[in-house]
Amino acid sequence: MTALDQGPVVLDEAALLRAEVARLTDERDALRAQMQHRDGELEVATRMLAARAQTMTSVIDAVTEQSIIGTDLDGVVRVWNPGAEKLLGLPRAEVVRRRRITDFHLPEELAASGSGLTALVRVARVEGRDVRDWTYVTATGDERTVSVAVTPRSDDSGEHAGWNFVATDMTEVRAGERLKDQFVSLISHELRTPLSSILGYLELVLDDPDQPLTDEQRSYLGTVERNAQRLLRLVGDLLFTAQVEAGRFTLQPEDVDLPAVLRAAEETARVAAAAAGVQVDLELPAGGLVVRGDAVRLGQACDNLVSNAVKFTPAGGRVTLSLRAGWRSADGGFGDEELPGCTPVARIDVTDTGYGIPAAELDQLFTRFFRASTARRNAVKGVGLGLSITKAITTAHGGTLDVASTEGRGTTFTLTLPR
Repeated sequence: MTALDQGPVVLDEAALLRAEVARLTDERDALRAQMQHRDGELEVATRMLAARAQTMTSVIDAVTEQSIIGTDLDGVVRVWNPGAEKLLGLPRAEVVRRRRITDFHLPEELAASGSGLTALVRVARVEGRDVRDWTYVTATGDERTVSVAVTPRSDDSGEHAGWNFVATDMTEVRAGERLKDQFVSLISHELRTPLSSILGYLELVLDDPDQPLTDEQRSYLGTVERNAQRLLRLVGDLLFTAQVEAGRFTLQPEDVDLPAVLRAAEETARVAAAAAGVQVDLELPAGGLVVRGDAVRLGQACDNLVSNAVKFTPAGGRVTLSLRAGWRSADGGFGDEELPGCTPVARIDVTDTGYGIPAAELDQLFTRFFRASTARRNAVKGVGLGLSITKAITTAHGGTLDVASTEGRGTTFTLTLPR
């Protein structure tokens, strides 16, 4: 074959090469344009992240009344705001990446709750948050009582990167509370002795066969006795709340027959309910239901709930006490059938058709001396101790106390106990 015969083949190959080069050139230009576009997007994203970080830093730095400390997974400090500097007396440069959060805690306090960082984050690791009192030690060695909110800290990719500790100095507040509790305890003790004496002499006078009383005298002294008993119960409640706050509240555990406890609560409330025109119903399981606990304290808790329900229900209303055995799931749900991960519980419901409680006040309901606005408007007697006492008793038994209420339609208190 001659060179002339090969000419078209060579020309075709050259054309193909030129076309391939052109295609590759177009792809290169497209890739370059795409890279430039991505570079622009990356620059914008970087500026936005920097601005967000600057905003977060400025917000954290603006907080001066709360200590905000952020740590990595090992507890090494990475965030230290002006509030932390003010509370603990150390500048940021001396702490960040140099100290651990546990350096500012009492070692014996940490040891009593676990060990090191684990003691601080154990609850938050399971529940996502935790708020409790701890003792911070300042640079000068002073001890400050702080309420610390612990939450997990995430990095920009959303991965768990450490912990946030937001602390509020409660030293003066807690000192004031202790003084108040000491005062309440002292006054209560001082009142109990003369009240016991008054009630003793009243009993002698009322039951003296040698000097019988007229009906009018007996009526007057009966009024005195009822009010003295009421005052004695109030003194007992004050003493109990002081014991709870001081950590001196103890239980006498035994097997407790819950149906018997509820029958006693219904019987105790029966006279007051009848006088108020309120019907009290009792719904108990066919078989017995026994839990481990303090029978006296559980009886006190049920008495408080039933008494409150009767007081909050106008004439013609109804109060229902019910008891059920069941299973509680990890998220707090209740069911009649055992499922994986559930724990056996006994559930007591006290439901009334009374005045109800405003939704905005439910969170304060278990606070000492708090009284709902519906109680004040309807002249319901009380000083606001019964529910806080019931909550303390329930918590001491490892149980929960919940409330659901609709103003004007009634309230249900649910006391759940492990069995």
